[in-house]
Amino acid sequence: MAKLTKQELEKVQKLVNDFNALKVQLGDTVITQNNLLKNIEELKIQYASEEAVLINKYGKDSVINVQTGDVTQNDSEEQKE
Repeated sequence: MAKLTKQELEKVQKLVNDFNALKVQLGDTVITQNNLLKNIEELKIQYASEEAVLINKYGKDSVINVQTGDVTQNDSEEQKE
């Protein structure tokens, strides 16, 4: 029966270990990606909820400057033109 040399065996074992480590890393990145997508969806829901509160308070034609907090009203006539 043939047998690998010590060097051949070590090289093959290292390649297999490196491959397995990369598969684990890939799995971790998929899990992280899924968690990030879930967080984005949760933020979108929170944003929509807060948006509804602000629309109720300031009106659906209001425009909020998110830098300053200033609220202005859109002129509906300008939008039609």
